[in-house]
Amino acid sequence: MSEELKKISTDAENGMKKAINHLEIELSKIRAGKASPSILEGVNVDYYGTPTPISQIANVQVLDARTISIQPWEKNMLPLIERAIMGANIGITPQNDGVNIRLFMPPLTEERRKEMVKKAGGEGEQSKVAIRNIRRDHIEQVKKLQKDGMSEDICKGAEDTIQGLTDKHIALVEKHLEAKEKEIMTV
Repeated sequence: MSEELKKISTDAENGMKKAINHLEIELSKIRAGKASPSILEGVNVDYYGTPTPISQIANVQVLDARTISIQPWEKNMLPLIERAIMGANIGITPQNDGVNIRLFMPPLTEERRKEMVKKAGGEGEQSKVAIRNIRRDHIEQVKKLQKDGMSEDICKGAEDTIQGLTDKHIALVEKHLEAKEKEIMTV
């Protein structure tokens, strides 16, 4: 295989890996009724005029399976953190005791669990679409090389390699979705 085709295959694989990494991050944000500090990722507090992640201005701990404790390093940050959590609309009401903020995860109903599985499925579908788009773009590059005079057999081999990568990464998406569904539906 020529250098150009190797580069195209490597680019395709790297793009597909990025799609899988993005899926893993998105699935970690879907809470399965268990307390996890990742729920607070993306929640920023106005820290002296600068939007700052909660983890950079407070200790975030998981006390038990359903409770997260947030202890700010500066006491005057309590109401700001509380407001930021409320504004983030993560579905949890913070409880402020003057020293800590506690987040209590409500138990999930069957209906809510099914909703979360559907949301996870939507994230998986987006990843599959991204992987297929990467396949399409890279196969078009291979066809362009073929049109420019590269051997048809070599180009066909490169297309098969890209299709193999696509199949492998789509299977990986399915595996992640299956694991997340099992986690969500476990009571």
